Amino acid sequence: MPETTLPAPSLAETVRSLMTRARDDLAELVALRTVVGISPPDPFDRAADRIAALLSDAGFPETRLLSTDEGPKTVYARRPGPPGAPTVVLYAHYDVVSAQDETTWRTPPFELTERDGRWYGRGSADCKGNVVMHLTALRALQEAQAHEPYPGVDLVVLVDGCEEPGDGSIEKVLRAHPDLPAPDVIVVADTGNVAPGVPTLTTSLRGMAVAEIELSTLSETLHSGQFGGPVPDALTALIRLLATLHDSQGAPRVPAPGSGTGTGTGESAGEGRPPRGPDEYPEADLRADAGVLDGVALIGAGSIADRLWNGPAITVLAIQSPPLDDAVPALLPSAKALVSVRTPPGSAVHRVHEELSDHLRGHAPWGAHVDVRRVTSGPSFLADSGGRAYGVMRDALYDAFGVPARDVGAGGSIAVCSAFRTLYPHAEIILCGVEDPPSHIHGTDESVSPREIASLAHAEALFLRRLPSSRPDPRGSGHDAPRIPSTRPQEDR
Repeated sequence: MPETTLPAPSLAETVRSLMTRARDDLAELVALRTVVGISPPDPFDRAADRIAALLSDAGFPETRLLSTDEGPKTVYARRPGPPGAPTVVLYAHYDVVSAQDETTWRTPPFELTERDGRWYGRGSADCKGNVVMHLTALRALQEAQAHEPYPGVDLVVLVDGCEEPGDGSIEKVLRAHPDLPAPDVIVVADTGNVAPGVPTLTTSLRGMAVAEIELSTLSETLHSGQFGGPVPDALTALIRLLATLHDSQGAPRVPAPGSGTGTGTGESAGEGRPPRGPDEYPEADLRADAGVLDGVALIGAGSIADRLWNGPAITVLAIQSPPLDDAVPALLPSAKALVSVRTPPGSAVHRVHEELSDHLRGHAPWGAHVDVRRVTSGPSFLADSGGRAYGVMRDALYDAFGVPARDVGAGGSIAVCSAFRTLYPHAEIILCGVEDPPSHIHGTDESVSPREIASLAHAEALFLRRLPSSRPDPRGSGHDAPRIPSTRPQEDR
């Protein structure tokens, strides 16, 4: 009898077959406590070495660990393409924020745990899940070589070890290695989808200005019974000062409306515009996603999209004060707080720092002395989302998820985007990722959906396969129109 030839598996089938390995890799990475600013170098070194080994195994003949100082290493891997091929960088990071009080987690934060179809652990979504997503896409393409040539792209993977501080330190690393190829396209996998199963491209980011405030009223600690009344307490004065940062509706007073710090500087702007429209994030969805308690009002004014993506936000991150179980009846001579301002897309962060400092000094109660120190800054970002690579990615996302991709803004800040814009001004920068509202990144019980990892890995593999043969979209930047179902042959899906 003639021998029967089985059809080649689709990319989607290949990705599904790799998900057990993806879970194992994510479990290994989550177990490494790469907590920025807290953990010793050892888990960072082990994570960098392991990621480099995984990329080598995924078909990358060149792997390097890049650094400019004694800080965490950046993993660099390259698979050269044919002459004239477009250069594509796939970016993610392996450092994470603190799990804070680990007793509040339902399961140990540094032990990947499956529950209700999701994988729980610190960094499972932000951003080790994106590292694993990249790996899964690359493995799928590697396995598909038995039936189809590897994509004709010059492929680079960058996995950052110091993204969470928001200082864009990778720019220093890349400047120290000018021999690295300049990319045509950069896929920054560090955002997520507006809802599970809804592919999303993030086209704008707010900036970030973080400052430490120290307020002083006395030369020494005093007994509150002996001097309380006429003598001002520094902690009370600090609370009054922090309250001036919002108006009665909760809208931020910095930057002040019409101050000119919100728009028009072009600091990190592309030619795109932040998405607008009152229906882009329904209030009911926001309340559910954020877990706002019944009866608690949202703050500020304007559409949800404007408040969350396009406007400023002020958060008091911390107040230095005596703990409750060690409090004494005393007037404090000084008190400190850490304040974060999320700045609008296109704003100049240094000007927001200046305005915040001026506001605090101008509103200090009772003549209290105020010292303001800049802690960190992160520029805002606007993507030019009408380019060729964006069109290819939108089609790939449609084919992988089965629904059209959405373009949205994001309220967070990703300093590496501005670093890439500065270093590679002509590259298309595409933001996507495996996060979704249930992920609770930076919070307790962070998690990721394996379906999001699989679908995005499938989309990324399709994107890399299709990019070299793509042509500019004759529809230009009219990317808000829903895409029609793909008519590509099954072997390309």
